[in-house]
Amino acid sequence: MPVRKIPKNYLFVTGGYSSRKNEEMDAFESLLEKDYLLLLDFDDGVEAFEVQPVRIPVAGVPKGYVPDVLVKYLPDAETGAVRKPSLVEVKTSEDLERHAEKYAPKFAAARQYAEERGWEFITVDQHAIRTPRLANLKFLREYRNVTPSAADVQAVLDAMADAGGETSSQSLLLALSSTDEDMLYWLPIIWSMVLTRHLATNLDLPFTNDVPLTSIGAQS
Repeated sequence: MPVRKIPKNYLFVTGGYSSRKNEEMDAFESLLEKDYLLLLDFDDGVEAFEVQPVRIPVAGVPKGYVPDVLVKYLPDAETGAVRKPSLVEVKTSEDLERHAEKYAPKFAAARQYAEERGWEFITVDQHAIRTPRLANLKFLREYRNVTPSAADVQAVLDAMADAGGETSSQSLLLALSSTDEDMLYWLPIIWSMVLTRHLATNLDLPFTNDVPLTSIGAQS
C-alpha cells in the first residue's frame, strides 16, 4: 500500500495507472512518472512495482521523504542472478540539477535506507525513460482493447510459419490480405499480437512503416 496519497494538483498532471503486474491502481504525479510505470509494466525482467512505497525519516524534514517507486525484479533467465530491488526517484534532469542541494539530504537518507535492506536507490530522468521503447509501447497500447479470436491468432501464426518464423509487419499483412478491407481487419490483430507477446520485435528500435517480426517459438 502507498504510504501517502497523491493529491490533485493543478500545476502537474496526476492520475492512476492500471498495471498488469499490480492488483491496485498505481498513482502517479507527473507524466514522466506515468511513462516510467509503462516501461516497468512491459519489462519482462520486472516482477512487480509499488508506488509511494516507504516513508524515510530525514533530519529537518517533518514528513520525511517518500520515493516514487520500489521495483522488484525476476531472476535472470540465463544466469538465475537476481538484481537488487530498486528504490526509485523519477525526476527530470533539469529538476535534479536545479534542486540538487534540496534533494541531497533526502537522497542520502534513501541510499542508506536502501542499503540497510539490500536494495539500491537510484534516480531516473527523462533521458532514460523517453526512449524509442516508450514510444513503441505507447503505440502498441492503442491496441490493448483488441481481442482477436483463436482462429485469427492461429491464422497469423500460420502465416508466420509459412514465412519461416521471420517476416515484417507489411509482408505479414499482405500475406493475410487480398483487399484493402482485409488489411484494415488484420492490422490491429497483428499489433495486438505484438502487444500480447504472440509475436516478437525489437522494442528498442524505433518503429517504422515496416517492422521486423518474429514468431515467439522461432526466437533464438
